[in-house]
Amino acid sequence: MTATGSLLFIGNATVLLRLGGFTVLTDPNFLHRGEYAYLGKGLVSRRRFSPALGISDLPALDAVVLSHLHGDHFDRRAARGLSRSVPIVTTAHAARRLDRKGFGAACGLSPWTAWESRRGDEVLRVTSVPGQHGPALVHRLLPPVMGSIVDLERGGKRVYRLYVTGDTLCRPWLGEITERYPDIDAMLVHLGGTRVLGFLVTMDAAQGADLATLIGAPTVYPIHFDDYTVMKSPLSAFVEETARRGIAGVQTLERGREVSLSPAVSDSFHRESPGG
Repeated sequence: MTATGSLLFIGNATVLLRLGGFTVLTDPNFLHRGEYAYLGKGLVSRRRFSPALGISDLPALDAVVLSHLHGDHFDRRAARGLSRSVPIVTTAHAARRLDRKGFGAACGLSPWTAWESRRGDEVLRVTSVPGQHGPALVHRLLPPVMGSIVDLERGGKRVYRLYVTGDTLCRPWLGEITERYPDIDAMLVHLGGTRVLGFLVTMDAAQGADLATLIGAPTVYPIHFDDYTVMKSPLSAFVEETARRGIAGVQTLERGREVSLSPAVSDSFHRESPGG
C-alpha cells in the first residue's frame, strides 16, 4: 500500500509528522536530559532522556499541534527556538498565553472545531476533540487539554486520519470521537501513568488499553511513557497489557527513527470528507 507520509518520534509527546506535502510537529518538548520541566503549582519533573532532534534540526513546519500548555509539552527551549509565524493549533487557554509570549499565529480551538491549511489539491485539517487531564474536579487544577484528529485530504477525499489522544484519561464519552470521526487509521497514545500528588493524570497501561479498545484504530503508537520522573507506568506494561487483551496493531517507536504511515484500507474504500 502506498505510504501517505511518515512519523518520526523525537521523544515524550513530540512527533514530527509528514502528511502529503505538510509537515507538522506535535507537543514541542526539547529540554535536555537532566533539565526540569515546570508542571505548574510549584511542581517540576526531571527529564530522563534527551530528544532525538533539536529545534535547529527541524524542517520548515506548516503547523504545531499542542495538546496543552504544560512544561513537558511546550518548554522554554520551544518558546525561544520555534518560529513565531508557525501556526500553533491548541486549546483556547494555551493560545491566549502563547499570544502573550509573541506567538501571534496560535489558534485556539474549542472541542469539535477545526483548523485547516490548503496546498494545491491537498488539505490538512486538525480537529480538536475532548480530553480530561485527570480525575473529575482534579482536572480543573491542570491546564485544559485537547486531543486531535489530524486529517489529510487529497482531491476532496480523505486519505489518512490520525488521532492524537493528548494527556487525557480514558473516559467512556471519548467514544463520541469514533462516532463523529470513523475509520481512524492510527492513534498516538499518551501514556506514562503520570501521578501528581497521588492522582493519576495520564493513562497507565490499563487505561491506554481501554482507550485503544474504545477507539478501535488498527495501528496504535504509544508515546509519552518514560521521559520524565513523574511517569510511573512503563512502555513494557502497555505492550504486555495490550497483548494480554489481544489488541492488535501496537507498534512501538524508536526515538529518531522514521516510520511510514499508510491508510488502513485501500483508496477504493476511502471516504468522503470531513468527519465521515
